[in-house]
Amino acid sequence: MSWLWAIVLGLVLGVLARAILPGKQDIPLWLTAIFGILGSILGNAVATWVGVNDTKGIDWMRHVLQLAGAVVVVALGTPLWAMIRGKSRERT
Repeated sequence: MSWLWAIVLGLVLGVLARAILPGKQDIPLWLTAIFGILGSILGNAVATWVGVNDTKGIDWMRHVLQLAGAVVVVALGTPLWAMIRGKSRERT
């Protein structure tokens, strides 16, 4: 069941990251979910490194770091996806 939760959370974080970033991210929904999962893992690693990964109540700081990680991964992954697909970044 935890893998299903990771996919759902990754999709939500990926969609939120795409909404935060300016412009259009031309990536498919499945890649958005993967980028969100990777961003969540990155955010959890940073939260552990900083020492805020496990607090009493809701771990708001960890969730903010997960979202920030998803924004970074989507921002870096979108141009890579366009390069792999052979599409230029600028559209006419």
